[in-house]
Amino acid sequence: MGADKEPDGSSRSDEEWDRFLRESVAGTADSPKEPSARARDVAKRLREEPGPGPEGWRSYTPARPKRRTGLYVVGLLASLMLLVVALAPGRVVDLFTGDDSPQLAPETTGPTQAPSAEAAQRPTLDKPFRGSPAASWASGAAGITVPKAGAVGWMSAAEVERALARSRDFLVASGLDRAVLRGERPEKAIALINPHQKDVQDFLKTSFRTPSEKNDPLFLFSRFQSSHTHLVGDVVKTRGRLTYREGERGALQVTADVTFVYPVTRADGGGDEVVRTIARRELVLSWDDPDKVITEPGTFSIVSYKYDVTNGGCGAPTGYFTPPFGTDDETAETGPEIDPYDRSVPVGQAGSAGDECVRATRS
Repeated sequence: MGADKEPDGSSRSDEEWDRFLRESVAGTADSPKEPSARARDVAKRLREEPGPGPEGWRSYTPARPKRRTGLYVVGLLASLMLLVVALAPGRVVDLFTGDDSPQLAPETTGPTQAPSAEAAQRPTLDKPFRGSPAASWASGAAGITVPKAGAVGWMSAAEVERALARSRDFLVASGLDRAVLRGERPEKAIALINPHQKDVQDFLKTSFRTPSEKNDPLFLFSRFQSSHTHLVGDVVKTRGRLTYREGERGALQVTADVTFVYPVTRADGGGDEVVRTIARRELVLSWDDPDKVITEPGTFSIVSYKYDVTNGGCGAPTGYFTPPFGTDDETAETGPEIDPYDRSVPVGQAGSAGDECVRATRS
């Protein structure tokens, strides 16, 4: 191979040429400073083209993944909703029932006066609790306050806690279960009643078969005849509480005082009229010591029961609430008046529904 020539015509040895190349690559102080043709071309384009420059020859910037904006927004909304549920669960239910009243704190003691009057507003299918104190009540079992448990009689604190939970289960199964509200037999609720309490068992057998003034399943259970009445929406408003003390023979005696508000309409879809049937029940339950009373585990005996109901209908007992729609004279209520939302007065102040029909001063 012929030797390369310097610009002045002198020749460069192979050793010198190799050293020159190594120093050029290594970037020594005396290495060539002349930019390459590519470098000059890049510099020219940088001067002529505004904006970000071209990528480096040996650099690679991976494409940024497209931001999943929609998913992030949904995730943010879901997080906010979970936070709201944690802070105010009942308030979220109100959003879905169309009510915008702030929810009352749970009832832990007996109220001393009736709720203040609400603005006169007609309930609708979308807002069935509008114009009613119940608009600010909790929904379903959340409206039934259960106290902190302590040892009573033959029961430890843990056993009292379980008994209180089962007492509330009975209220849910007898007054909130959707199948029972549609008129079905309340099997779950009945299973919690002491099967050895003969008078109550006789009442249960008779009341469902042949309802009468003396034996009416409405004394304990809320039922509507599906061919006549449909519930509006999926929410029943409740307010009330459980209390307990030591009863006879060391039993745990639980008293439940709860008001249920049922918004209903005609089953045949005739019109958009909404009626609120309001039932307030007081039940006294005895969780007996099995060493002293014949009972079954997980069941209670019924000490007493009484209730007031408005917009539940009058006439001969049928075993179902029969709300008066329009000018339905057969179920119109013409007896004494009560405020169904006034929980400061005793239950049964105007006589139970089995004795006479009571009228609501508001619904």
